[in-house]
Amino acid sequence: MSPESEVAEIVSSTHEGKGIASTDGKKVFVKGAIIGERVRFRRRKKRRNYDEAELEEIIRASNSRIEPQCDFFNLCGGCSLQHIDIDEQRALKENYLKESLIRIGSVKPKIWLNPIFDNDKGSEWNYRRKARIAVKYVKKKARVLVGFREKFAPFVVDMNRCDVLKHPINNLITPLSELISSLSIYNYLPQIEVAVGDNQTELIFRLLKDPDEKDKIKLIKFGKKYEIRISIQRGGPDSLELLYASDPSISLYYSHKQLNIKNEFKPTDFIQVNGNVNELMVMKVLDLLDLKENHEVVDLFCGIGNFTIPIAQRVKKVIGIEYSEDLVDRARKNSSINNIHNADFICEDLESVSKKWEDLNCDRLLLDPSRNGASEVIKNIRMFSPNKIVYVSCHPGTLARDSDLLVNQFGYVMSSAGIIDMFPHTSHVESVAVFDRE
Repeated sequence: MSPESEVAEIVSSTHEGKGIASTDGKKVFVKGAIIGERVRFRRRKKRRNYDEAELEEIIRASNSRIEPQCDFFNLCGGCSLQHIDIDEQRALKENYLKESLIRIGSVKPKIWLNPIFDNDKGSEWNYRRKARIAVKYVKKKARVLVGFREKFAPFVVDMNRCDVLKHPINNLITPLSELISSLSIYNYLPQIEVAVGDNQTELIFRLLKDPDEKDKIKLIKFGKKYEIRISIQRGGPDSLELLYASDPSISLYYSHKQLNIKNEFKPTDFIQVNGNVNELMVMKVLDLLDLKENHEVVDLFCGIGNFTIPIAQRVKKVIGIEYSEDLVDRARKNSSINNIHNADFICEDLESVSKKWEDLNCDRLLLDPSRNGASEVIKNIRMFSPNKIVYVSCHPGTLARDSDLLVNQFGYVMSSAGIIDMFPHTSHVESVAVFDRE
């Protein structure tokens, strides 16, 4: 028997764009509903502590509700907040960070920082320079679909463009579908990795079967037509093969224009997806570190030197530590490219803190870990003993967990914290927090 429709007020919301309905029973999460709205919904999934519901009708709309720009928003799982005004999106993310710090970490900052975002008109669109796009041959449609996964299913959305991907990839969804449909290995190509630099774009076609010579010719022709680099990858990182580039000797790079810095990267490297916001974030982190010319700084999870090289411009010495030898090599090269001579890079596993780090001088410590956070580093924070820590996080939950250790176990004070809107229209929350020794 199908559940009956219900009507309720939406009294709060998650950062994922789910409105929480006011009911007599369990909490009901209504996807797509906004705080302050009166809606009609139907419960679809019952959980132990809450139910999930389908939005059927908006009886009274919120002032924050807007028309999604993307025609595929209701189906595509890439974005979840396009129906909400951009300022309200940031408010949801800020509230999520605040709630996570209090609920998980039992901490709160003395000062809330203003959100970091690109305020240029239209900057919340066509910003994404790194992405993994799904590919699937659908027999019923008799063609290959290229795009992101659906919100409620593992299927690939039948789409013809993406409004968050950077140019030129935003308009190449249909041409890519046509290209892959023409290959002999059309059913053995599950994913395309996108990397857009300031100077050129590269696509990596991940393969489950080797292409024949005709396939390679078609891929190369596509690269020439759209002026993009084309690579294929059959297995692990060592199997990456560049098929076409107008000049193979030139690497992808991105710039910090204010600092006159250029960082080269491989298309498989991690870089921040939003170039403009990355520049704003780096400048803010430099400010929050409160750097002096005589400082010695340690940058953990340094990657290719995104923060390390800007820091080096302002201090006596900086040491970047990263687990990947390949990334460390790139960081060293970027240091050389930018004429930096006071930056050292070490390859170490940051999940197993080494005792030899006790000898490092550390006036300031920068942390920029993955979603897993930096718990092993935090547990050994006395080895570094910095007076100030700046922590850049891509997951509020692990930031809150690590903040609990820093504040409630090791005696640091959370001086400030705030969000970084690196991923507009999505539920992803990037943030930064500052910790000072009492």
